[in-house]
Order: sequence, then structure tokens, then C-alpha cells
Amino acid sequence: MLRAIAVTGSILGLVAVAVFGARMLEDAGGEQKSGLSTATVQCDLLEGGPCSWSTGAGDWEVTLIELGEGTQGTEYRLTVATPERPERFLAVLRGESMYMGEYPVPLGNRTGNEYSARFTAPFCTVDATMTWRIDLQQGQSPIENIPVKLVFQAEPH
Repeated sequence: MLRAIAVTGSILGLVAVAVFGARMLEDAGGEQKSGLSTATVQCDLLEGGPCSWSTGAGDWEVTLIELGEGTQGTEYRLTVATPERPERFLAVLRGESMYMGEYPVPLGNRTGNEYSARFTAPFCTVDATMTWRIDLQQGQSPIENIPVKLVFQAEPH
């Protein structure tokens, strides 16, 4: 009887390791497929910007300037210089210090391969300062191989 319980327990343990081990391997592979790397460097667009990097396609540069107080809060201008001309180019605001949803900001073509947008970052009523991350996307697909994490801190005035 004891032998049957030990065999059954061993089989259940092996099945559990096989199922959960496969899921953990999928999760680790998924992070690499998305283009995100654990070696991503954080670049503060307001304090240390502009942020720039190079890819196989060419050089990128992202700048963010504070325009001042607008009707709905502090307004910003985001400018992205790209080596290519992406279609449906978006900057997506995501809360870095706290999840507050996702806010897509369409980037319009200014000249050549330079795109810009004017936006107001939502403000948080719980914390006086909010750190936002900007992710660049082409339509619904994230632009891959960006070695920097683009962030800025929004403070209510």
C-alpha cells in the first residue's frame, strides 16, 4: 500500500514539473520574442533627454519638452526622429510607477522622418509625482530592439 502511494505521488510530481516547467520556459522565451531585454537602460526624457540609440536601420532620437499649463493640465511635446517611415506611428503612455491604463498618442509626420505629438499626461490623485513610460508602436505592434526605456516624471502644478 505504501509503495502504491509513493509511486502515485512520484507520477503526480513529474506531471506537475512537466506542466509548470513548460509554462515557465514559454514565459522566458516570450520576453525575448517581444524585443524587451533585461539590459534595457532607463532614459529620463525631461531630465536627461534627448534619448538616442542606433539600430540596424539607423539612428533614433526622442525628445520631450514641457510646454506649460494647458486647459487639462501640463502639456508636453514629444518628437521622434526615426531612420524609417513607420505607418500608424504611436507613442503609448503607460504608468511606470503605478498602473493607470494605456494612453495611445498618435504621432504625426512633421518633416522627413521626424514625428511629433502634443499631449497632456493624466495625473494621479494618490501620488503627487507620477512616472510614465513611453512605448513606441507601429499600429498594434511594438517597435522592437529599443535598448532604452523612455520615461518621464509628471508633476501636477
